[in-house]
Amino acid sequence: MKEKTGASPRIIKGRKLKCTICENDTFWMRKTLMNTKGMTFFKLDWANREAENYICDSCGYVHWFLPT
Repeated sequence: MKEKTGASPRIIKGRKLKCTICENDTFWMRKTLMNTKGMTFFKLDWANREAENYICDSCGYVHWFLPT
C-alpha cells in the first residue's frame, strides 16, 4: 500500500469535515472509480463516475463523496 501523504483538514460544501467514527479532523484524499456492471461488461470502466474519498488520518475510516 502506498504511504499516505498530505493529511490535512478538509472543507466539504462549506463545512469542516469531522470523522464519523473518532471525530478527528485531518484526512488524506484519493479518487475512486464507481464501477458499474454495464460499463465493465463493455470494458468501459474508465468512463465511470469518480468519487472523492477522504480517509481519516487517525482511524482510517473512509468518507465517500460524489462531486456535484
